[in-house]
Amino acid sequence: MTASDTPSIAMDDTGDPPLRPLPERAASLLARVDAPPRLVAHLRAVHDVAAQLVAWVERHCPRLESDAEAVLFGAATHDIGKALHPAELSGPGARHEAAGRELLLTHGVEARLARFAGTHASWTAPGIGVEDLLVSLADKVWKNKRVPELEDLVVARLAGADGRPAWQWFMELDETLTAIGEGADRRLAYQMSHPLTRPQ
Repeated sequence: MTASDTPSIAMDDTGDPPLRPLPERAASLLARVDAPPRLVAHLRAVHDVAAQLVAWVERHCPRLESDAEAVLFGAATHDIGKALHPAELSGPGARHEAAGRELLLTHGVEARLARFAGTHASWTAPGIGVEDLLVSLADKVWKNKRVPELEDLVVARLAGADGRPAWQWFMELDETLTAIGEGADRRLAYQMSHPLTRPQ
């Protein structure tokens, strides 16, 4: 593979599972930083789940104010720092978070959009917005990982926006996340079909 494969992974038809293309700006950034193929595939899977969550929120809780474009861009770039710390693609580590934010800022991305690289694993930090929570949620549920603390924070935002009891929102969100989670094996297989590094 060469760097020219990044736009293909980011934008072309994926077949099964069908994944939405990444935003063009995100795809261009990933090509510029020579993002590894598996990273691009991961971002595409998370972005697709984020798009499903955004659509669900817009349908079911239109009173919840959120920036859908920011969520989608954030999901599409949240792990871009792993281009600088590729060991974190296959192992634990958080160095990619601050590195990703700085990388995006260096490439001219506004702070309001670059922030997701640093907040996607910090959903309890001060100043976290609903957009950050949705990116974090997408980054978990794409592989069918459920994090009750994170889901409770999302439920609280939903309940606060329209006044319905939290338990009702919990049930609705749980049903949606369960349905999204059913596609996890296919998304994981798609991600794993891409190599960690580019062949020399």
